[in-house]
Parts: sequence; structure tokens; C-alpha cells
Amino acid sequence: MKTIPHYFGTGTAAEATRFGDVFDPNSGSVQARVVLGTAADLDTAVAAAQAAQPAWATTNPQRRARVMFRFKELIEANMEELARLLSSEHGKVVADSKGDIQRGLEVIEFCAGAPHLMKGEFSIGAGPGIDVYSMRQPIGIAAGITPFNFPAMIPLWMCGPAIVTGNAFILKPSERDPSVPVRIAELWKEAGLPDGIFQVVHGDKEMVDAILDHPAIGAISFVGSSDIAHYVYNRGVAAGKRVQAMGGAKNHGIVMPDADMDQVVADLCGAAFGSAGERCMALPVVVPVGEDTADRLRQKLIPAIEALRVGVSTDAEAHYGPVVTAAHKAKIENYIQLGVDEGAELVIDGRGFKLQGHEDGFFVGPTLFDRVTTEMRTYQEEIFGPVLQMVRAKDFEEALALPSQHQYGNGVAIFTRNGHAAREFAARVNVGMVGINVPIPVPVAYHSFGGWKRSALGDVNQHGVEGIRFYTKVKTVTQRWPDGGAGDSAFVIPTMG
Repeated sequence: MKTIPHYFGTGTAAEATRFGDVFDPNSGSVQARVVLGTAADLDTAVAAAQAAQPAWATTNPQRRARVMFRFKELIEANMEELARLLSSEHGKVVADSKGDIQRGLEVIEFCAGAPHLMKGEFSIGAGPGIDVYSMRQPIGIAAGITPFNFPAMIPLWMCGPAIVTGNAFILKPSERDPSVPVRIAELWKEAGLPDGIFQVVHGDKEMVDAILDHPAIGAISFVGSSDIAHYVYNRGVAAGKRVQAMGGAKNHGIVMPDADMDQVVADLCGAAFGSAGERCMALPVVVPVGEDTADRLRQKLIPAIEALRVGVSTDAEAHYGPVVTAAHKAKIENYIQLGVDEGAELVIDGRGFKLQGHEDGFFVGPTLFDRVTTEMRTYQEEIFGPVLQMVRAKDFEEALALPSQHQYGNGVAIFTRNGHAAREFAARVNVGMVGINVPIPVPVAYHSFGGWKRSALGDVNQHGVEGIRFYTKVKTVTQRWPDGGAGDSAFVIPTMG
């Protein structure tokens, strides 16, 4: 059986004693095993990073940007291979996998502009003969801990800004689909990145804790569930590290009475069920405003959902594929039963779905609930599967309050033709990312990604200018060059000059 190893810049891993199973979600069978590393393995990666990072930091930003250009070209040249490899371990259809990779690649494109982004500020004459300037310098060694649902995009979101600003980066990807991160490491090397600047260590909680505690790692970026995000943030900050920790979500889609209902239904089918709902920016809650709106929406939703095609990840006609593991399938189906027990109306039941010829695959059919209420656990918690819940609101204010008062605040969308309503909603809603007639409002690479409330911890968002700031620290220099005059011996603090 294939074993997926760490990827070190230099050094050799200790002999592995623990392994994790990597499944083929389409068949339910184990296709490989991945090494579950130890603190000693992390020490090996850190030693390689420490040896390589000082020279990389002093490489001029333009040369670092050229590595970004070459890496981008290699990712594009290997897109088909990467997408199929990703789909084979995650289960999402190949088209979704290509989107996963492309959205990560857009951040790499943005990072190619780092020579401009790294520029500091300069003030002439801040005091008598005194100038003040600032510079951005790398943290040193950064680490990323990434989830299973985007095994290409999220690592690229993290490593691009970290590497181009002069840091070494150690990635701990999900042990459920670890092959694409290792392949990305190989392409970084082919692009000309020095050994030790990008490395991959595999593992479970033992490796996560080693990263959080290691004194040589200065910054950590995390994406995962909110409970783990809190753990990572608190332990990392206690160890003196800079931490950004992105957590879970329960994104709402508000449907106003004037919305284009056909477009709403098409958007909901993609946003709620695409990638089997395993996305932190999925749209699992739809909030029609008014009973008439709800009834019209439901009437159109039912046939559209029933027409969705669930298939293996290589089926070009499939709308989505299997979920990642049998355990996750069971968790989703348990939530569906919980919704029934809580009194929600189960309109379409996706449990027990079997795909002919792939009966042991981890498939869950599309599910629709109506008349969901806010006290239900299934509304309060993140299901992370192909389940759409309808929560009816009597008016705009009630619809606005639902995402604003929810524990999560990642993304939200409003569907309307009314510009005033859209503007009012965007300004007042207590959520970090807002879509107006856009169901999945993931910002483009030159803006930043980040939610509010339990969806994100830390003060700096991912990618965009925020990402550059996260992986750098500012040094400010106050300088004076005396001209030899009689008054040069007296120094006056610039603010008092």
C-alpha cells in the first residue's frame, strides 16, 4: 500500500510508528496510508527552515516574486493531475477540485506583486534634520494547519504570502487528503524555491500541539472548526505566537420578495450542495422574507434539488460527489435525524442514498428542511454537508437579525433587486463577508478573507494586503545625519521639535 511521507527540505524523518488511513470516498476503501508525525519530525523541519530562511529573507523581493511566477506556471501545467489527485482523496468532483486549485492560485498571482506590497513609509523632516522610515521584515518561520475541505486552496492562501515576504513555511495539512500538499511542495522546488522554505509535515493532534509549542515558529495560520480554532488560538498566543484561526460557519441567504426566484434557486443549488456542502462558505440556511416568498421559493426548490445528480468524483455530469469519510457521512445523517426529532419539516431526505456500483461510497443525497427555528441545534450548529434549511422570516428586520445574532459570522448573502435594501443590509449585518446577489461571497485574492464572531480569531485576515501584514513585522527607523553645524550636538525628539 502507498505510504504518503513528510516533505522535508533537508534531513530525514525518524522511522514512522503511526499511520492514518487515506480513503477513496467513492468506493469506501483505503487507498493509502499517511505518516502521523511526532515532535521530532517537526524539529527536523524546523532545523531545515532555520538553515534556509535567513538567505531567503535577504533575497530581493523581485527574485522571490519570480519564483511565484514560475510556481504559478507549474500549477497551471499540472492542473489536471492535481485536480484528479485531489478528487481521489476528498471526493469532490473534478470541476470543483480545479476551482479549489484556481482560487488558491489567484493568491499566488497576487503575491507576485510583493515588491510593491513590501514597501514601507518615509517621512522627511519629522524633526530638525530627522527622517523617519519603516520597513516590513519577515517573521522568520511560519506554520499553517489546514482542513480537509480545501487541500489546495487554503495551503496556497497561507504559504504564498508567507514565502514571498521572506519566511520559511511549514504546512500541516489534513491527514484525510494529504497528497496534493506534498505535490505542491514538489512543484515549489521545481519552481526554484530553496530547500527548507516550504515543507510538509503530516500528523494529528500530536503534531498540532508540537507546532503550537515550538519556540522557533513565530506565526500560525489555522482553518478548521471553531472549537479547534479556539484551542489553536489560545495555546498559540500563550506561547507568544502571532495566530490567525478561522473557524466554522452557518451562512444565511436572505431572499427578499422581489428577488429573481429562478436565479436564487440556481444559486442555492450550487451554494448549498456543491462540494457536498463541505465548505465554510457554503450557504446552508435560506431565509425567505414573508410566507408568500417562502412558498414560491419552496415550490421551485423541490424539483431543482430532486434533479441534482450525485456521482463519483470523476463523473463530469455530477453536481457533487461523496463526503470525505464514513464518519462524516454518519455525522451528517445524524444531524438530519436530529432535525426531524426537533420538529423541522423534512421535505427531501438524503439519507440512505446509494450509488449503483459504488454502494460502499460515502454518499449523502441532497436534503431540504422547511420551518426550521432558531432554537433548534441543527440551526445553531454547523452540519457541513448537503443539507439546506429554510428559516422563514416575517420581515426584513427579522431576516437581518438571524445572521447577525448567530454564533457564527463568516458569510451571508442577500438576494434582491432593491438597491436600498441591499445597501442597508450590507451596512448593518453583523457578519464578516457579504454577498449581494452573490451566494458564496469569497473575496478575490487582492481583498482579504475573514469572518466575525466564532468564525475567526485574531486581528488579521487571510490573503490580500492583510496576509502580507500577518507574515511581516514593521520596523521603524528614526535617523539623523548631522551637517557639522554648531547646533548638531543637541537632539530634539521629533514630536517635540
